[in-house]
Amino acid sequence: MSGIKGKIGIIKLNNPAKRNALSPELIKGFLSALNELENNDEVFGVIITGEGKAFCAGADLSYLKDLQSNSLIENEKDSSLMAELFVSLYECDKPTIAALNGAAIAGGCGLALACDYIIAKKDAAAFGFTEVKIGFVPAIISFLVLKRLSEAKARQLLIGGNILSAEEAQTIGLIDFVDEDVLNFSFNLMNNLSSNSKTSIREIKKMTRAISGMTSKNAVEYAKNINALSRTSQDFTNGLNTFLTNHGVKNEE
Repeated sequence: MSGIKGKIGIIKLNNPAKRNALSPELIKGFLSALNELENNDEVFGVIITGEGKAFCAGADLSYLKDLQSNSLIENEKDSSLMAELFVSLYECDKPTIAALNGAAIAGGCGLALACDYIIAKKDAAAFGFTEVKIGFVPAIISFLVLKRLSEAKARQLLIGGNILSAEEAQTIGLIDFVDEDVLNFSFNLMNNLSSNSKTSIREIKKMTRAISGMTSKNAVEYAKNINALSRTSQDFTNGLNTFLTNHGVKNEE
């Protein structure tokens, strides 16, 4: 499911016969691959894509059928695994890109939204939260939708259950870029990001997650501490010295 190209980790959802639908087995494999790449110091960032014509079609149909006979405790356990999938990806401190080779529906769309960037294949990708069509509530992924869209727009998308094209999704801000070669676009984007400080990227991701739910006062207090600490990092010292040298400013003894 995972591999490394240069300093870029790749996770490929690999059940094309079922349009890479989310099953417990696929989720566990994904979490294992993500953990391996996140803990590899040689890996700068992670690109996620799908095998075949779909990115991820949401929950597996046979798995959905089995849910009917589950007890409440079994459903809570299953929900915890699903939550771990989205939260683990959202809280990954390395840059993450979803390279959508095809449709990303329901939980598949949630998986993409957990990434920092979403690149969708022109004329092939589609998006939507169809849970409402079968009387289900897209509860776990709702926090990711609200990270991307306003409350009103998120509510419309979730209660409407409509399928959007890549262009429509980009227009409302659900995704970032549309391209014909999503993997090539994603590699170029990740390579551009790799010229930036890994330490800064890690701290920025932690910071934005932390302050997004704070009051303005608490957010500023938190940010002040991060600002002060960042000035003591080796990356800042090296980066500042390089910047000053390139602009003809010499350090005075």
